[in-house]
Amino acid sequence: MSRAAVFDEIYANYLAEVAALDLDRIAARLRLDRDGDAVVVPFYGSPFRVSGAGVADGQGFRPSHAVSVILCQYFLLCPAEDPPRSTEWVRYRTFKDALPFAAGFRNTAEQPIGKTFAGRLEALRAAAVRLGGTPTEAPFACDLALRLPALPTVPLLMMFDDQDEEFPAQCTLLFEDRAAVFLDMECLAMLGMVLASWLKGKPTPGEEYPPDDFA
Repeated sequence: MSRAAVFDEIYANYLAEVAALDLDRIAARLRLDRDGDAVVVPFYGSPFRVSGAGVADGQGFRPSHAVSVILCQYFLLCPAEDPPRSTEWVRYRTFKDALPFAAGFRNTAEQPIGKTFAGRLEALRAAAVRLGGTPTEAPFACDLALRLPALPTVPLLMMFDDQDEEFPAQCTLLFEDRAAVFLDMECLAMLGMVLASWLKGKPTPGEEYPPDDFA
């Protein structure tokens, strides 16, 4: 079976599970808007419609497999009650069950951002703002810190130290300590991968099958 066919089968299975959900409850719990038979989910600052019929971006196209999986899982893992408010930002690798995906997260999220934007601090700032990023305080000193709205209840904190004579550029992505309540480790890792990709430029509408390393 081809990669595209495998993705189609996984996608269809997710949609069947979403179709069985009470979307009114999901929308209320995650503070999302309804639009007909779908729920509108802001993802890195752009609206996506999710229903049992499919996942679509603002232009009606099916997004990449990674984005579709993240949004479906966001609904399927919706907690029955609001978790406690977050009190701190944490590294991905500190989450329980993160170990199998930690190297992939580093290799497809943090390192690519560091390499792509080395010596291009203002370009990174502008790219992050296009994805809804806003300047914020960081738990430790860095050249640039922005809060990114990956999902309404799952923000990321991106800290960036530019290259100098001794060290290469370094990117560190942090999550709120309650992030694992809303998504599993695979999807949290994919949030970083999508961010690294989209900072370089969002995919062409309708581009369904870019390389996905976690799904």
